[in-house]
Amino acid sequence: MAGPHSVRRQDPPELPSPPAQIHAKMATVPHDFNIDAPRWDQSTFMGRLKHFLNITDPRTVLVPEKELDRAKTLVEACRTGLVPPGSSLEQLLYAKKLYDSAFHPDSGEKMNFVGRMSFQVPGGMALTGCMLQFYRTVPAVVFWQWVNQSFNAFVNYTNRNAACPISLKQIGVAYVTATGTALATAVGLNLYTKRAPPLLARWVPFVAVAAANCVNIPMMRQQEIINGVMVTDQDNNELGHSRRAAVKGITQVVVSRITMAAPGMIILPIIMERLEKYPFMQRIRVLHGPLQVLVSGGFLLFMVPAACALFPQRCSLALSNLEQELRDSIVTKHGDKVPHVYFNKGL
Repeated sequence: MAGPHSVRRQDPPELPSPPAQIHAKMATVPHDFNIDAPRWDQSTFMGRLKHFLNITDPRTVLVPEKELDRAKTLVEACRTGLVPPGSSLEQLLYAKKLYDSAFHPDSGEKMNFVGRMSFQVPGGMALTGCMLQFYRTVPAVVFWQWVNQSFNAFVNYTNRNAACPISLKQIGVAYVTATGTALATAVGLNLYTKRAPPLLARWVPFVAVAAANCVNIPMMRQQEIINGVMVTDQDNNELGHSRRAAVKGITQVVVSRITMAAPGMIILPIIMERLEKYPFMQRIRVLHGPLQVLVSGGFLLFMVPAACALFPQRCSLALSNLEQELRDSIVTKHGDKVPHVYFNKGL
């Protein structure tokens, strides 16, 4: 059996049988193995990049539901100190990869595959390619911006901080507001750039997406801003709710999402603007859309994990930057033993 650092095999390792079938034969996990410990240093960008390259692998979207459930069962068994006998380290790490890609880090619930970060490449490449291809007419702009914002709203809701519930009414308001922002920006700029250089018109979709992200994500996660997110100490002991922590986490997510879209939606229009001047490209106009979809996928294949890795998933905030009331409460209970608090910023 290959070790964890060996060259990746073409076929993923088969997970052991569900514990229900092997409960009587459970084996103790080696004392030095912690399935929740990151494989790579999460305090560095490269460590986070390797982590997100692993869990945003678009191939995990195709993994059957039963195998995802078996991966969750195996991960939960490891957390209790038990694993099926004969399980290799490679199998445990693969189970954790599937678990991280498909289950919410706060609630442990299985996420809808459309909202998973592993679906960002196939879903994002189709939408980005279409927005960049069909940008010339107002109806086309309206339709594809609406589809894109519907997709984004679903992703934002799926990857919210699950400790802060949001009502259906708030979801509806967030969706309508973000979609309206995107449409107003896109249609307004589309009309404004009619007399501008063609390249500027091609960049309108990106400006609309960036503007909508600045509205969609905070609106979809408004409960975190209103009530705060739970912050903990370094050992995950709960300390209280902080609105400032929520604002920091959501701001980082907005920056990450815009960064995720920027290279493909800024560079690809430049490439297409130049390519379309060649006679052979003018003869295959029907293929311009599929070409932009494929190239967008190439950008997103790297940019999804890179953008997710910009900031640590377990975000920190100095005690001095917390709200006065919460800060006083922590100091009263713990003295100077808690210089920083930690929280899940979401994706």
